[in-house]
Amino acid sequence: MPPLPEPSPAAIAISEQLTELIASDMEMQGWMDFSRYMTMALYTPGLGYYSAGAIKFGTDGDFVTAPEVSPLFGHSLAQQIAQVLEISGGDVLELGAGSGRLACDVLTELQHLDCLPQHYFILEVSADLRARQQRLIAGSLPELAARLIWLDELPATFIGCIIANEVLDAVPTEVLRWAENDIYQRGVSWDGRRFDWRERELPQGPLRELAAAISVPPDYVSEINPAARNLVRTLAQNLKVGAMIMIDYGFGEREYYHPQRAQGTLMCHYRQHAHGDPFYLPGLQDITAHVDFSAMALAGIEAGLSLAGYTSQAQFLINCGITGLLARTPAAETASYLPQVAAAQKLLSPAEMGELFKVLAWTRGIEVALLGFAQNDQRRRL
Repeated sequence: MPPLPEPSPAAIAISEQLTELIASDMEMQGWMDFSRYMTMALYTPGLGYYSAGAIKFGTDGDFVTAPEVSPLFGHSLAQQIAQVLEISGGDVLELGAGSGRLACDVLTELQHLDCLPQHYFILEVSADLRARQQRLIAGSLPELAARLIWLDELPATFIGCIIANEVLDAVPTEVLRWAENDIYQRGVSWDGRRFDWRERELPQGPLRELAAAISVPPDYVSEINPAARNLVRTLAQNLKVGAMIMIDYGFGEREYYHPQRAQGTLMCHYRQHAHGDPFYLPGLQDITAHVDFSAMALAGIEAGLSLAGYTSQAQFLINCGITGLLARTPAAETASYLPQVAAAQKLLSPAEMGELFKVLAWTRGIEVALLGFAQNDQRRRL
């Protein structure tokens, strides 16, 4: 692993507290599956990555998300949301709203389109991020702040548009190794100084059934994420009329379990550095895995939704009119225009976010084609 920036003493203290807590839990259980470790590393109240107070998003944080790159992302997504709201009525529900930047940009554009929902709900599990979102929205959109409602749990029923940008990749996943004659579940051990991988034979049950259905070469390591599938199913069951749109990095099943991807997709992000060690400074880095969009698509279908589209982020944004939105700024105003062009390039370029990130959508009670998939719908790749 390449050298990484040194954390502050305060940050190290938080990581040490979390390490002690995880190690204690592990010693009581005797063995910890990776999804449990990932849950504790990311979401332990006050100590986990998404629950402590460090800056996570943007150039001063650990990674940059599309809403932090440019308002063009949220303004383009708002075109799709507006289409859904005009057909279904209802509200917007955003999962895991990050810094709150996407909510601000979406609401600003929906106001411009005269298509504001009565409510914009945000489901946020991190108290720290929720506070940051509230401060940003109160300062940026005080006239719309009353429409924002933060939720502690999913609503039992929902009408409107559900959106999730870079949520599924942070849902704790299981890690497996397919051997010549068996399948092993990769868990976590503690030697008194640091965490490390430890395997056990994958027991009989639903996870083994999923793993046995995947054809990969021997000594192949990858992920299966039952929790992400369950999240999609729950959201789908709760959506009565409207659409659900998820944006993340990942692949269809054939690409996800490609023979050349034999070490899986698990990735960590720390201070703008990406690396593969999930046990480095627990609580101070993000831990993610790419999304198997075929599995997510099927989960929504099994819960009664219609698969409405799957395409790259670049194609989705183009279909939603990002070039026209960019043209709102006159090219002659170079000080404003050129930075927006550079940001749009990052969102659209195959070498940046354009192809790695995908957009998957389902609908219920909507018969028309969704705007974002009007050209180059790639459902055949699922």
